Amino acid sequence: MAIIATVNLGLVMFDLSYIPWRNFYFKNVPAITQQYDLIKSIEPHRDTQKYLATVDELQTAIELAGLQSETAQTKLGELRNLSTEMIENDPFAGVGKTGSLEKIKRNIRDRLQVDSSKEAFNTFWSQEYLLSQGWGEEKDFFNQKIRPLIASNYFRHIGENGEFVDRFWILDLPFVALFAFEFLVRSFWLKRRYPNFSTLNVILWHWYDLWLMLPLWRWTRLVPVLFRLEKGNLWHMHQLRRQTQQLIVANFAEEITEMVVTRVINQTQISIRRGELTRWLLQAESLRPYVDLNNINEIEAIAGIFIQALIYQVIPKIQPEIAAILQHNINSVLNQTPIYRNLQNFPGVEKMQTQLSEEVATKIVTNVYNAVVSGVEDPVSAQLSSQLIERFTTVLGDEIQKKHVLSEIQSLFVDFLEEVKLNYVQRLSEEEIEEILERTSQLKTHTTVQPLVDRGNLLKKS
Repeated sequence: MAIIATVNLGLVMFDLSYIPWRNFYFKNVPAITQQYDLIKSIEPHRDTQKYLATVDELQTAIELAGLQSETAQTKLGELRNLSTEMIENDPFAGVGKTGSLEKIKRNIRDRLQVDSSKEAFNTFWSQEYLLSQGWGEEKDFFNQKIRPLIASNYFRHIGENGEFVDRFWILDLPFVALFAFEFLVRSFWLKRRYPNFSTLNVILWHWYDLWLMLPLWRWTRLVPVLFRLEKGNLWHMHQLRRQTQQLIVANFAEEITEMVVTRVINQTQISIRRGELTRWLLQAESLRPYVDLNNINEIEAIAGIFIQALIYQVIPKIQPEIAAILQHNINSVLNQTPIYRNLQNFPGVEKMQTQLSEEVATKIVTNVYNAVVSGVEDPVSAQLSSQLIERFTTVLGDEIQKKHVLSEIQSLFVDFLEEVKLNYVQRLSEEEIEEILERTSQLKTHTTVQPLVDRGNLLKKS
C-alpha cells in the first residue's frame, strides 16, 4: 500500500506539473502530450493550426512552381493577413500563453530589425524579401524560432462551472476507491481489536489516510505517503521530523522565552518592593513560612565543604606556586634597597640571597597554612569564627534595616532588574533559535547515552 500510495502521489505531481510544463513535454516527449491532452481536454487551436498549415502550403507551392508563382503569391498574402490577426486577436491568451506570442513578436522584430511586429511579418512574408534573403535560410529561421512557439498553443474546453474541463478524476478514482476500502477495513479491524474505542478515536488513529481520499488539494497526499513509507521501513523521516519540530518550536520559542524571563523578573521586582527579599536575607519571617526539609542549613554546609576542600586539598597542591610568588615579592623588595644593591657586587651574595628568599617564602607559606589548619581544627577558634560570622550578620542586618539603606538597596535592585529586562532579555530573544535547539538536541543525546556508558563501566568494575 505504501508503494501504491507513492505511485499515486507521483501521478498527482505529474498532473499538477503538466499544464505549466506542457511546452517541455511537447518538445521533448510529444507522445505523452498526445495521450495526456485528452485527460486535460486539450486540442490544437484552430487559428494557430491554420497558420502553420498555410506555411506548409506555401512551402509546397514553392517546391512545385517556385517563389514567383501565382499560388505562392496568394499564400504569402494569406500569411500576412493571418499574422496581423494573430497579433491583434492573441489566440494564446485563452490558456495563459501570451508570453509565447510576445516571444514570437520579439524574434520576428529582431530578424527584420524593425520596431513593429506587424511590419516585420508583412516584410517577412513578401516575395521581394524572400528572394533577396533566400527562401531556404528564412524557412529554417521560421522552423527554429517561430513554428515551435506557434505549435505549442492549444485550445482547452471550459465546463458549465466556468472552469477548464479536467478528467484526471478518471485516473485517480481507482486509487481513491482502493484507499477508501482499505480505510474502512482498517477501521473495522481497529474497532474489533479495541472495543472501547469510539468511532472518532478509530478514525483519528490513522487520520492521515483521510488525505488520500480527498478529491481536492491532492498535493496533501504527501503527508500520508511519508507516514506509510516510514511504517513500511522504506524511508526514515527522523531528520524531517526533527526539522519540522525545530520549525514549529522556533516560531514560539522567542516569544515564550521573553515572556517567561520577563515574568520572573517582574515577580522578583514585586518581591523586592514588598521587602520579601530583605527578610529572606536576614532570615526573618517572610510572607510565607520557609520550609526546611532536612533541618540543615544548606548554605553553611556548602561553605563548610568548600572550605574543607580548599584547605586540605587545593592549597597543599598549590603551595609551590604561592611560595614562588612570595619569593618574587621578597626579591623585589630587596632589590629596591640601596644597601642590598651594593652588597650584590660581592661574590656569592646573589646566590645566598636567592636561597634565603626561597627558604623565607617557603617558611612563611608553611606557617600560614599550618595556622589556618590549626584554626579550622581548633574548637575554640571555630567557635570564635562562628561568633564573628554571627556578629557580622547581626550588625549587617541592623544596618540594612535602617530605612534609608533598605530603601536604597531595594531601589537599586529594582533598577538593576529593569536593566536586565531591557538588555539581556532582548538578547535572549535575538539569539539564533536554531542554535538553541541544536544545543538542546545535543543535551538530550548526551543524557540518553551517558547512563548507558555509566552502566557499562559499572558492569566492567563488577
